[in-house]
Amino acid sequence: MLYNIEIDIHIDINIPEELAILAERLAIRTVIANLFDNAIKYTPKKGNIRIEAKQINDVIEVRVSDTGMGIPPETQPKLFRIEESISTYGTNHEKGTGLGLILCKEFVEKQGGTIGLESSIGDASTG
Repeated sequence: MLYNIEIDIHIDINIPEELAILAERLAIRTVIANLFDNAIKYTPKKGNIRIEAKQINDVIEVRVSDTGMGIPPETQPKLFRIEESISTYGTNHEKGTGLGLILCKEFVEKQGGTIGLESSIGDASTG
């Protein structure tokens, strides 16, 4: 999908080069790509997206944050459950399947990790 947008993207990767990460590369790449795609989809023109990765003790934390429209608190727990059908239109009226975050959760958990979400209506979201 092509987007005609004007969004500032900031990338801050702070992981030691010698650190060995034991994870399935394609799965992790898919998760980050999906989170980034969601950030683009729900961030209006002139917004910001930040991708951060850092080591915290023996864990690598990856965060994709945006200045998009936000997600209502009552919707947030449903986004990671297959039995729920949650799909909203993006800033350019794109319609998703509602399966992207469910797939991300499955991939992250299969790698022994966890995934979460911080968001509020009309404000930033982080996953």
